Amino acid sequence: MKRSLPSRLVVCSIALVAIAVAANFGALGRGASAAEEWSTENAARAATISTEAGPAYESDGRLKLPANYREWIFLSSGLDMSYSARSAADHSMFDNVFAEPTAYREFVRTGTWPDGTLLLLETRGATSKGSINQQGKFQNGDVMGVEIHVKDTKRFQGGWAFFSFDGPGAAKRIPATADCYSCHQQHAAVDTTFVQFYPTLLSIATLKGTLSPGYKP
Repeated sequence: MKRSLPSRLVVCSIALVAIAVAANFGALGRGASAAEEWSTENAARAATISTEAGPAYESDGRLKLPANYREWIFLSSGLDMSYSARSAADHSMFDNVFAEPTAYREFVRTGTWPDGTLLLLETRGATSKGSINQQGKFQNGDVMGVEIHVKDTKRFQGGWAFFSFDGPGAAKRIPATADCYSCHQQHAAVDTTFVQFYPTLLSIATLKGTLSPGYKP
């Protein structure tokens, strides 16, 4: 996926217009059904097994967006990260990375990702003006986009695939010819994933000896 700012999971491959995406995700904030799908504050919402399951696909191969991903394990957050020397971004964004809990627990145990792993990146707008804040930036309510890195060795050659969502609906796979795949092959710390940006996991992989041979800190 290609945004105005390359993400930490997917490096500038396919265009995503931030304004349009923000509008699509922002529309989720209106109406009761949207609140039920996206809010983790709704105490009446029934618990789901989405945090204990692997990827779910539509019949045409599109990946379904896990409804309650914000209840997953939070790995890290970055501000205005870019894998390119230059960036045309005219706004700041935070990247929040979540791991499906079952996959996370297996990584903690072994230092590797099991089949069925889902790593989700949520991009939110950054702002400096609000309430009593005088310095620095904080995340606002604008979801700019969602990306998922999936490990499914039975379905994808190479084991992993990227998906970019522009709303709550299912997403098509980013083509395997996109730059994000080769970038992750060349630079990822563990099994094509950028564990180097997840401090709690990097120490585990280092201890268990699962860092990729070509990884350079």
